[in-house]
Amino acid sequence: MNKTALITGATSGIGMACAQIFAKNNYNLILTGRRNERLLELKKKLESTGVSVTTLCFDVHNREETIASLEGLSSTEKSIDVLINNAGLAVGVSPIDEGSFDDWDRMIDTNVKGLLNVSKTVIPWLKENGSGHIINIGSIAGKEVYPNGNVYCASKHAVDALSQAMRIDLVKHGIKVTNIAPGMVETEFSIVRLYGDEEKADNVYVGMDPLLPEDIADTIWFCASRPAHVNIADVLILPANQANAVTVIRK
Repeated sequence: MNKTALITGATSGIGMACAQIFAKNNYNLILTGRRNERLLELKKKLESTGVSVTTLCFDVHNREETIASLEGLSSTEKSIDVLINNAGLAVGVSPIDEGSFDDWDRMIDTNVKGLLNVSKTVIPWLKENGSGHIINIGSIAGKEVYPNGNVYCASKHAVDALSQAMRIDLVKHGIKVTNIAPGMVETEFSIVRLYGDEEKADNVYVGMDPLLPEDIADTIWFCASRPAHVNIADVLILPANQANAVTVIRK
């Protein structure tokens, strides 16, 4: 019988790459995201490989919508093995005294509260099974703070702290928790952060070789596929030409 993975933010980037690698390894999937057309396209593509794919279109920051969508799953679908809390974003690059309240709310509501909304709904299912693996997608911004990163860095520091807290609270239930902290990954991340300015977003990666979503998905799959007695708790993964949050060698 196939195992099941629930992946949030699966319509692009790391989430989509995770869906592809888990499908390749015969996992049934529950994929969530805000763009239903993309979810349905991905479902069609992945089901052609022989796995079952359920899609749920909602925004994780909306608590009522999140709970209702997830609780609407069948009892079979709720028997998940891996939860990948991938949905997240950055908005804006202003110093803290010039930041937007709306941008701050959006980051905190998605990156922190959204992760909590999904996790609190799903954890009872894992406890009932007596096993499971929660993989939270953090960031190097959860390890270091950099100029103009302020609230985004704070939100990812919260993800790092929540990963540690989950590990402590859930170990007695046989549930593993892993925090994945990527450096620079070329996805739609910078486009969203820069309010849709694709030219500025492209310039973020000029002269360097960033990580690709598939690199992070490979790492996530490695963590998820370890033997039952092994839990890889925390992974910081950087492109070879990035040493920390601010030190990047460009050609």
